[in-house]
Amino acid sequence: MLIGLFAPAVCGAADRGAFGPFERSLNSTPYGYIVVPDPTGTAPTATVERFEVRPGDCSANRGWDDCATDRERSELSERGDREPAGSTRWYGWSFFLPAGFPEIHPAKLALGQFHQEKSHVIWMFQQTPGGLYLDDQVAGHTRRYHPLIDAAALRGRWHRIEVAARWTRNEDGYFRVWVNGIRKVDYAGRTMSADIVYFKYGVYRSFISRFRNATGTQDVPTQTVLYANIRRAESRAQLAPR
Repeated sequence: MLIGLFAPAVCGAADRGAFGPFERSLNSTPYGYIVVPDPTGTAPTATVERFEVRPGDCSANRGWDDCATDRERSELSERGDREPAGSTRWYGWSFFLPAGFPEIHPAKLALGQFHQEKSHVIWMFQQTPGGLYLDDQVAGHTRRYHPLIDAAALRGRWHRIEVAARWTRNEDGYFRVWVNGIRKVDYAGRTMSADIVYFKYGVYRSFISRFRNATGTQDVPTQTVLYANIRRAESRAQLAPR
């Protein structure tokens, strides 16, 4: 189903700390993004952001066409004051995969990504049958997968991701990741290759024909993910919910 061209709506209902406004990215379905009271009873905030992607949820704008490139998504994309080279920031978010969250491997599923203006993605948080991984794509391709959460622990509970980043094209950068308070990644080196970095989160699935070919089914299953307490800050302490 091609949803077609549309003007992205700016979404401002959720509190995202020092982040500026976000907009919906290549999805305008009414169910694709909504802010709802926490349905789990265990979220760090009273309301949560709910993303849903159903079979055929692809769209296009003047610069990109998900339908033509084997992709489906419902994401929010950071607007406003994005991060230039030389800046240092903290980021944090919590996410929840339902107990019955379906696998779509060998298609790829990203649950968060740091992208660059007019250039390629650099860091992706990807869910696989093995769990959640950080995909280092600073060089323009995957250099390394960093394991973050084992598959057995991934579903049915909230997880907290915290990132400390120094954005630079030089070797004096860093990208550090904590999961539920435990440091999982301590990368040092070049963290970007362009000029400006911005954050996206939600449900982004690519190469969906791989799933169809592997399973013999036409539609990729519907997937729903919850997010809460998405924040950008100057310090780790400022990532706490308010």
